[in-house]
Amino acid sequence: MTDTDRAVGDASGAGDALIEVDGVEKVFDVRRRAGFLRRERREVRAVDALSFTVPRGEMVGYIGPNGAGKSTTIKMLTGILTPSAGRLRVAGIDPSRERARLAHRIGVVFGQRTTLWWDLPLIDSYRLMRRMYRIPDARYEENLARCVELLELAELLEVPVRQLSLGQRMRGDIAAALLHDPEVLYLDEPTIGLDVVSKVKVRDFLRELNTERGTTVLLTTHDLTDIEQLCRRVMVIDHGRLVYDGSLDGLHELGGGERTLVVDLEHELPPLDVEFTGCARVVKVSGARQWLAFPAGRSAAPLVAAIAGRYPLADLSVREPDIESVIARMYAGGASVAP
Repeated sequence: MTDTDRAVGDASGAGDALIEVDGVEKVFDVRRRAGFLRRERREVRAVDALSFTVPRGEMVGYIGPNGAGKSTTIKMLTGILTPSAGRLRVAGIDPSRERARLAHRIGVVFGQRTTLWWDLPLIDSYRLMRRMYRIPDARYEENLARCVELLELAELLEVPVRQLSLGQRMRGDIAAALLHDPEVLYLDEPTIGLDVVSKVKVRDFLRELNTERGTTVLLTTHDLTDIEQLCRRVMVIDHGRLVYDGSLDGLHELGGGERTLVVDLEHELPPLDVEFTGCARVVKVSGARQWLAFPAGRSAAPLVAAIAGRYPLADLSVREPDIESVIARMYAGGASVAP
């Protein structure tokens, strides 16, 4: 398979597309001072000739560097922004023309903003949303009970939102977005700033939501671990253009990056002998902790098994390369990208 095939040939078909994006552009007029009394106008193209489809029930990672156009895309898909050109459909609805109708079929979580009422207890926000979306009582109670159980919110329902930690509020926001049974869920940095435990809870919930209810999920994040654990398909946007659509392993192959296995030993040892693995090398040693680099396109499982069979382990973790470095290597290596 060629680089071009990987970059553009792995996209899912549009047989039962819930999200359709066809040649979409978004251009902003920006004015800035160019002198004491003069201002100059320039156009900023946030999204440029963007096309993709997302089938019903798929969970897709939508990633890219800061300023790449991810949030702008989400805002157009929800109807907050109107495209400058192109065609958008979500569940057969034009988001910008029928925003109110679409709102009943989508859920949105922005990691940096909350849809909850700041000074009210969490449960009061949910009651208000029941009225806003006109959710039938039985359906509301069922969905609330399920979210409270899976996201562990029982002890937080009477706590004012302003007193919640970031992780608690994020779980509360995700529950709020799902009370009306949306067909598609947009998540913009849902694990940003969360501790490890909160991230695991959010990921487990999203995985179960997608598996059991078939909710379509479009996930934007800088954390490639989110993508690795939740999504089979990943799309990369850079400077407003889609530069990759396929698997995470395929992306790493194009970028030629490395993952890092962090090994915590039971006691301090010299650098591990990993030549027998044929793919890893020790890059750093600090006391009983050692860092091993290995190709990003390879599974960590064989390496972990090999090391565990030879050395006394206390803990292991895998660190993904950041998306900015992956994309930079794609371009530096001359990898083909979508036109």
